[in-house]
Amino acid sequence: MKSPLRKRLFRLLKQEFGKYLAIFLFMIIMVGFVSGEFVAGRSMFQTYNSSFSTYNIEDGKLELTEKADKELIKTMEKHGIQLYANFYKDETMDSDTIRIYANRKEIDKVCLMEGSMPKTKKEIALDRMYADNNEIHVGDTITIDSKQLKVCGLVALSDYSTLFEKNTDIMFDALDFGTGIMTKEGFDDIRDTHIHYQYSWLYNKKPKNDTEKKKKADTLLEKITEDTFLAGNPLTDYVPQYINQAIHFTGDDIDDDSKMMVIFLYILIVILGFIFAITTKNTINQEATVIGTLRASGYSRMELLRHYIALPIIVSVAASVVGNILGYTVFKDIAVDLYYNSYSLPTYHTVWNANAFWMTTVVPLILMLLINMVIIGRLLQLSPLRFLRHDLVLHKQKKAMRLPKWSFFNRFRLRILFQNKASYLILVLGLFLVNVLMMFGFGLPDTLGSYQQTIENNMIAKYQYVLKTPLETDTKDAEKYCMRSLETVDGIHIGENVTIYGIEKNSKMVNLDVSEDKIYISQAFADKFGYKEGDRITLKEKYEDKEYRFTIDGIYDYQSNVSIFMSISTYRDLFDVDNDTFTGYFSNHKIKDIDEDLIAGIITKSEMTKISRQLDHSMGGMMDLVNGFSVLLALLMIYLLTKIIVERNANSISMVKVLGFTNREISSLYLRTSTWIVVLSALGTSYFALQALGKIWLYYLQSFSGWMPVYVSKWTMAKIIMINLAAYFLIMWIDYRKIQKIPMQEALKNVGE
Repeated sequence: MKSPLRKRLFRLLKQEFGKYLAIFLFMIIMVGFVSGEFVAGRSMFQTYNSSFSTYNIEDGKLELTEKADKELIKTMEKHGIQLYANFYKDETMDSDTIRIYANRKEIDKVCLMEGSMPKTKKEIALDRMYADNNEIHVGDTITIDSKQLKVCGLVALSDYSTLFEKNTDIMFDALDFGTGIMTKEGFDDIRDTHIHYQYSWLYNKKPKNDTEKKKKADTLLEKITEDTFLAGNPLTDYVPQYINQAIHFTGDDIDDDSKMMVIFLYILIVILGFIFAITTKNTINQEATVIGTLRASGYSRMELLRHYIALPIIVSVAASVVGNILGYTVFKDIAVDLYYNSYSLPTYHTVWNANAFWMTTVVPLILMLLINMVIIGRLLQLSPLRFLRHDLVLHKQKKAMRLPKWSFFNRFRLRILFQNKASYLILVLGLFLVNVLMMFGFGLPDTLGSYQQTIENNMIAKYQYVLKTPLETDTKDAEKYCMRSLETVDGIHIGENVTIYGIEKNSKMVNLDVSEDKIYISQAFADKFGYKEGDRITLKEKYEDKEYRFTIDGIYDYQSNVSIFMSISTYRDLFDVDNDTFTGYFSNHKIKDIDEDLIAGIITKSEMTKISRQLDHSMGGMMDLVNGFSVLLALLMIYLLTKIIVERNANSISMVKVLGFTNREISSLYLRTSTWIVVLSALGTSYFALQALGKIWLYYLQSFSGWMPVYVSKWTMAKIIMINLAAYFLIMWIDYRKIQKIPMQEALKNVGE
């Protein structure tokens, strides 16, 4: 025979509709958002991993000063590799750089995303992400090297899943840098002024792990350096695949996103667990008389346990089903669009992710089941008489708490605070989490804007010229400097690129006293690694084992780059170069008397600020999503917890109504406590959320070279606090309406309590 208790489930759902609706929406958002990100991330990650074999991605690349002859190719291939000519030309379109390759059919193959591959020398297929960012479409005409080229297709180059122009760049740039594919005839038709003689290689015997990859690449570098030097065609660049940011940044970032999402999910599950516990205890308190009656009528503890956990489980299962459906459709597509907005990935296919289902669905359901079973099971150990008397306190205080000699209203509010301390604690913790999310979402534009302004005000010079060979100039304010790159061997980011500057004594560009072999580090270096004056730093050559040790004599207020400054004479002695050697010029004016072909590069404001521009572009959509999610989360959590507090005190509210208190006075008693908790929490947790953001931001920046100090403006802090308060006052209005509806008869119905 079916249990008649089942008939109560629908009535209980109707009575507690607001509470279960809040839990339902909370779980839908959590499951949908996280599972969508997991599914999209894992699908993208699998597509990314499979691209190595599908598109035959290189094991590394090297660049020579000139085109290698057949003899040099044969000599290099004796070291267990197969070389492929993979020449490119860096051409300018407007102010952007387009890196053009001839179509590759053996190595680093190309994925066609839209349109068709070029068939004539007047056609070009552009990188899909660069084209999207610059609103270039199939069929448009662009001008490169004074030639009109038709955009016949949009592609993804397998060795440029992230658009890094140089492997040493702090950040990729999909706004001002793009790649393109042309036919062999079209490639040859472009002048060779900016040609790079790059060769990609594949190992004959693949290394098994990262350790073996590094060992093999280091050995190969030694041998090829010797081969090319003896051939009179020296090596100018050498990038093994495992350190190639254009190839690996995407995979590392997707993997980091998944790790961050797991942490975010666990935090949400913990909060959800506490919410389940509080709502379950509240249900038992409200149903105490019913439970006592049923136990006295002969119902067993197990029957009542099954009855009271049924509704939470049903709601949770329904929310999980809806959340997963949304996760695999709406939220997944949103996450995919965000990835495609940042990375030049090939066409992906959705992959079922059992891990996502387990963590977003099974774990919360098990959590809900266990919490309800433990709490309800413990309470059901009480006798029926104690339920009828509403005597549900398992551990009674031996002595009543002595309250301060305040006014009646304040003492009453203090009593409410202690009675609902668990609910208020969860509210504070929840607001802290929400504020961390909002701090990240609303604070990122502040950080990027502040960084960009700092760069503009903090540049060494408007133009920093890097020359292919030392040349003199008559430009009046041009100042010589030396520069090279070393990398860190310890600290929070091993392999961090550190720019070493040798500057003139009494430099007009860098305001430092570099006499007596003094060494200064940039403020960015100090902030990221936590260095201070007097510390010792060990750096090494990128492609060699040679190490250098420095003692910090001071910190230079330079946030643009992780750098070390010394005198140009100290630099020349340290790196054993000629006394007349220099790398280029600092200048506030354009240098016009040096041939463009002899200039390796020009570092300008645009170059220095591309990290902020790219992050703003690629993460802007994600931040909007995070902001919307966090505001909705705040609303649901405040509603759920304040509703529980009001319902838990329904009998007391009814009693004070009998005593003649008005609805406004009652609201002052019960809601003002919550108001002060929310106001103080909004103020306090905002500060701690900012500190947490600093830690999270430092962890995030460890994944790539460079530094960008986190900054959240006072206006943004005020806006976050106002959002907290606006969400609360909206919910308080709902709670006030609920207090008005509590009848006086409630106190008389529970007179035995």
